[in-house]
Amino acid sequence: MRDRNDQNPLSQLSRRTALTTLAVVMALLWVFDTASIQATAGIEGNGVWWRAAPGLVAACALLLPRRPPALTWGPCAAVVASWAITAALLRSVAPEYPDWGLLETLCLLLLLIRTTKDIPQPWTAAALGTALGVAVIAAPMRLDWGGSVVFSLLLTFPTGGAVGLGCYLRSRDHRRKRAVADIRQSERLELARELHDFVAHHVTGIIVQAQAARAIRESAPEQVDSLLRHIEQAGSETLQSMRKLVLVLREDEVRAVRPGDLFAELGELVAAFAERDAPATLQVAAEARQTRPDPEVETSVRNVVREGLTNVRRHAPGSPSVSVRVGMAGDDGDAAARRLRVEVHNSPPRQATPNAEPLGGRGGLGLVGLTERTEAVGGTLHASRAEDGGWRLTAEFPLRGAVTGSPA
Repeated sequence: MRDRNDQNPLSQLSRRTALTTLAVVMALLWVFDTASIQATAGIEGNGVWWRAAPGLVAACALLLPRRPPALTWGPCAAVVASWAITAALLRSVAPEYPDWGLLETLCLLLLLIRTTKDIPQPWTAAALGTALGVAVIAAPMRLDWGGSVVFSLLLTFPTGGAVGLGCYLRSRDHRRKRAVADIRQSERLELARELHDFVAHHVTGIIVQAQAARAIRESAPEQVDSLLRHIEQAGSETLQSMRKLVLVLREDEVRAVRPGDLFAELGELVAAFAERDAPATLQVAAEARQTRPDPEVETSVRNVVREGLTNVRRHAPGSPSVSVRVGMAGDDGDAAARRLRVEVHNSPPRQATPNAEPLGGRGGLGLVGLTERTEAVGGTLHASRAEDGGWRLTAEFPLRGAVTGSPA
């Protein structure tokens, strides 16, 4: 599932604006560096154009994808190019003309931030970050006059700032990953507890029916076969739930929905929301009412609706209407492909809020748990902007089809 920030138009606009601004700044610095090199070429000849190589290499490294191996080899190439030119120009014969490019410095600083933030191995990030920082500070030494020391000293401040910013972003990403892992673990444990309750319910029914079969085997033997069929069906349902429980545990307190009470629970949730927050309606298709989802699917449906309504309250206050729809999706002619579809939709608020976001909140942490729960039971989850400007949260869950229940 995509990151929720990727679906936020404001985030996309801010990202495009930042990238456009960076491209313009890099282009201006490249023009400035080219003019400087051209002035030097008028004295020393055209052989000085190779001095622009570090800036070009650093810019190309900055544009490479932010994933291995480019994440490591790009900054390495920029460091090698910068140090090669610095070593070649330490004894420049034309000291009055700069051989130090501003584009190179900007790109090296941005690479330093990225390296500190994104390279997963701490020692690799520290070593490569140190090499980048030293390359930035040493570049003004190419000037071969007293001002080079001053420029090098001044560059220690943006270099330190780049290291600090990269470390802060690395720490923030680490905290976010831990938060996502905690949410997933919490959802898995919660679903496991709920499945345990459902399995215990079925096993209790099996025991009761087995005791009844023993009690009537002499007085009414014709009824034993019916009880054995019920025991077999309840045992099959229990095994299915247990398999899902084991999958969830591969890798804290809300009361479980009692089997068969799903739509009553949804009605209570929507009614409570309509009473306190905004007009809300619940629409359940007749075909959906005739189905019998697995107990873990019922619980997941309830949680999707609850989380969707909660996020409407948080991120879209003032919505004139909120609707919750439960229906069927898939091929009408293929019972095995039929899925239970749940949708929470809110119309846009009368007054648009500046931080309007998709359901799930900033950073998508709210949707992480919902996605984990939905996928654990074989479903899918999607959040997107609706045609009317509001937001829509949609989940689909697999169905076994209508099943006659056992007394368990």
